[in-house]
Amino acid sequence: MMKQAELSLWEKRADEAQEALDRLFWNDSIRMYNIETPCQNGECNTIFHYWWMAHAVDVLVDGYIRTQDVRYIKRLETFHEGIIARNGGALPNELYDDMEWMALAFLRAYQVTGNESYKRSVLILWEDIKTGWNDHMGGGIAWQKPQLDYKNTPANGPAAILAVRLYQVFGNETDLKWALKIYHWLKEYLVDPETGFVWDGMNRNGDGRIDKEWKFTYCQGVYIGAAVELYRIIKDQAYLDDAVKTYTAAKAELADPASSVLPDEGNGDGGLFKGILIRYTAELVKEASTAADAAAFIAANATLLWEQGKSANETLFGTDWSEASEGVVSLSAQLSGIKLLEQAAELSRLGLVK
Repeated sequence: MMKQAELSLWEKRADEAQEALDRLFWNDSIRMYNIETPCQNGECNTIFHYWWMAHAVDVLVDGYIRTQDVRYIKRLETFHEGIIARNGGALPNELYDDMEWMALAFLRAYQVTGNESYKRSVLILWEDIKTGWNDHMGGGIAWQKPQLDYKNTPANGPAAILAVRLYQVFGNETDLKWALKIYHWLKEYLVDPETGFVWDGMNRNGDGRIDKEWKFTYCQGVYIGAAVELYRIIKDQAYLDDAVKTYTAAKAELADPASSVLPDEGNGDGGLFKGILIRYTAELVKEASTAADAAAFIAANATLLWEQGKSANETLFGTDWSEASEGVVSLSAQLSGIKLLEQAAELSRLGLVK
């Protein structure tokens, strides 16, 4: 690990946020993170937020890639065991999108550690995820097993990203075919052809209607991510153009025009949404020479988070990146803040942000 004096400003900030996550959220007794801090009356683990834990795996991988500190490796090993134990001894569950996030996170963990148990978990999850594809609404992966005719971006965007990355790592052509099938279904049914803005889902109430009024950063992020991953493999400029178009629409529709700050999308699951858009916008920045605006956008949000959105006494972040949270902080919001700082640190290392 680099000495503190050698770290860039953004690396130092990412380190501080990671240390707060470990110190204030980790719970050895369950081998997972508490879902909030401070823990109110000892009741902050009554709900198992499976997909939050997947994103916690992701930020641990970010920390390890940035620092090469073995403490991240050790934490991942314990965490993997804790998640499986809490989920009843196996990783599959009822929600296809949740499984996709877990598979994405442990695929990254496998890539940086070579731990075969992570690979086994990913492949088990992927086989289960593929069962969610059906012909309702013209195709697509269902959101959950009890509701197979409800299709949404959260269940298809991450699946497309996962399928491409599986192809990248293991070279199975079938996975690339899955990625293309999922991506093009998503583009046809849930992306505004005029603006590139990504709608949330369709047929939620069995009426075939598209939920165009649900405007979430999450949906923009996963579509951008899928487009960028396909561009990396196929080298077709159309995919990169799709990603840039959706980023432009997302910023115009969702970000504050003066500060560029992304919206407060509420506590609970919504706390994770902005971090998802940031992660995949950063991937766009790495690939597109025309994405200087996106790099500045990430830097603006990271600067505002650090200067205005950090708690006074701890490196903690709420759901509003422009205002410090001094009460209970949810794990979801903390993880989004860390994602933002880790992406700023990575782009800084690459010379793409200051």
